Amino acid sequence: MRAEGFGTVRRILCVFPRYTSAFGTFEHAYPLTDGVKGLMPPQGLLLIAAYLPADWPVRFVDENICPATPQDFEWADAVMVSGMHIQRNQMNDICRRAHAFDLPVALGGPSVSACPEYYPSFDYLHVGEMGDATIELFRRLAEDCSRPAQQVVLTTGERLAMSDFPIPAYELIELRKYLLASIQYSSGCPYQCEFCDIPGLYGRNPRLKTPQQVIAELDKLRECGVPDTVYFVDDNFIGNRKATLDLLPHLIEWQKRTGYITRLACEATLNIAKRPEILEKMKEAMFITIFCGIETPDHDALKAMQKDHNMMVPILEGVRTLNSYGMEVVSGIIMGLDTDTPGTADALIEFVEESRIPLLTINLLQALPKTPLWDRLEKEGRLIKEDEGRDSNVDFLMPHDEVIGAWKRAMTVAYEPAKLFARYEHQCEYTHQQRLKVPVADELKTWPNIRRALVILRNIFWKVGVLGDYKRVFWKFALRRLRKGDIEGLIGSTLIAHHLIEFARAATSGRQSASNYSIRLREAAVPAE
Repeated sequence: MRAEGFGTVRRILCVFPRYTSAFGTFEHAYPLTDGVKGLMPPQGLLLIAAYLPADWPVRFVDENICPATPQDFEWADAVMVSGMHIQRNQMNDICRRAHAFDLPVALGGPSVSACPEYYPSFDYLHVGEMGDATIELFRRLAEDCSRPAQQVVLTTGERLAMSDFPIPAYELIELRKYLLASIQYSSGCPYQCEFCDIPGLYGRNPRLKTPQQVIAELDKLRECGVPDTVYFVDDNFIGNRKATLDLLPHLIEWQKRTGYITRLACEATLNIAKRPEILEKMKEAMFITIFCGIETPDHDALKAMQKDHNMMVPILEGVRTLNSYGMEVVSGIIMGLDTDTPGTADALIEFVEESRIPLLTINLLQALPKTPLWDRLEKEGRLIKEDEGRDSNVDFLMPHDEVIGAWKRAMTVAYEPAKLFARYEHQCEYTHQQRLKVPVADELKTWPNIRRALVILRNIFWKVGVLGDYKRVFWKFALRRLRKGDIEGLIGSTLIAHHLIEFARAATSGRQSASNYSIRLREAAVPAE
């Protein structure tokens, strides 16, 4: 559905800010692809673009793909922006550029919803999810599109039911410029991990779209040129297990109808390993990757961060269970916890080796505003708010230099090329073999798809196999994949492995931010080019 018209037409420019380079942006993989420039399309702002009155023209610019131009601002009557804390300075930069054209600028999304005080320059602040505040923003812009005399804060009181959400405006972007497509089924998470801001922002009782909506969105993604993989961005895919079980048969039927050309991925708590009835259906729906916030293999640490649900199943057993259903596990790991000891890095390195998880986002602890962790550390006087060049805003219990040294050692060992490719070798040889066997669809045999694969292989062979400084390790892996005809495993593993190797080197040398959540405003202040 769309918002009703107001009798006045406004031209709306939606601008999504660049991400500061971080572990999870995967930008080191992009030069190996056929023109990818971003990780995933921004769901929230695409949803707003689709919800605008039908007669309001809209332009959408993702500055991870290309910057908004002066011509874009000249065209617009108003600008809408959304983003996360890590994009704070980029959002403020968009506001500055829009104001140069005397345009009103509205800001929504998770960062402003948590910390409206971060954004004094914006004309309108949209706090909370889409709902009555959204309609009020549209109404005010319809009545008067000049900049208000002072900042207006609009807070959602009544949220729009997710069953009434429109299909995000995927037609406004070039999907092939992204590594993954994205889709959302639910919002919220029933758990309350100390470091997480999701329950505070979106609630503990997951809100849901209907399965029919999800299928309609998947069809829309196909129409718009969906990449190989669609990622469910839900905070927890099994936050409502009954709903997940209701959705999965629809996904299975969609895959059968479309020829299984699309791989699916999601985020879920590790206790999904105790739900074989869910895992079996996920396998049949062609889920190939699942992100689990393992955080740490230390049980005392899990208890301290209120993540007891990760102990419902032994962690290594849980990982192996998911692998047995053909799903490669991606894990979040946090260092700098209060429970860390001088032996934490060694324990983490051992866990990486035993679990054979290739991709772990090893972050330093970062306290996000409006979380239990933030509140606790603030009371303890352990929040560092002044040194914005640090990779963490936490005053660790261990000496800072020891924590950083342990993190660097864990990163260096975990992403040493031979060790990393050995873990990917295991995934190709075991995990991938457990996946549903389906015939190769005719759609995948077309020349455009073949050409795309050839371009990526050429880039990989040249930039990694010839110019790379770990070429021997790469060729040992690549030749095994080629002999087995596993082109998909060769391409998918190498793209991510190359990013991990390059990022780990840059981060441990101080050239990139250590954490996905680190603001590092000095680095973030570079304007879009």
